[in-house]
Amino acid sequence: MIARVTCTPEAASLIRELRAEHGPLMFHQSGGCCDGSAPMCFALGELRVGERDVLLGEIEGCPFYVGGDQWALWQHTRLIIDVVPGRGGGFSLEAPTGRRFLTRSDLCAAPEELAAAEPTRG
Repeated sequence: MIARVTCTPEAASLIRELRAEHGPLMFHQSGGCCDGSAPMCFALGELRVGERDVLLGEIEGCPFYVGGDQWALWQHTRLIIDVVPGRGGGFSLEAPTGRRFLTRSDLCAAPEELAAAEPTRG
């Protein structure tokens, strides 16, 4: 079975760093005007998850949600969370670190892959 969301070793390292400072974390990718392809990192429970949000899975033990509209567009892909130099979104916990999370994607080739990794609604 494939994971619908994974992360690079660099992202895993930053997640562990942020978790040591802020406690349990969660991620949300809305695709709104402010964050584009950048997932937002919050303290767990800091963001209210809506009924249209989709739980794709976990990265480094942190739940990763995507907005319903984003899910409709990306349901045929696997998301890979990476880290690049730059300033993260103003509300995202990595903002002051000089690094930011970035979402990359990989096309899922077979319908069986997609069916085997069906996420759940928030």
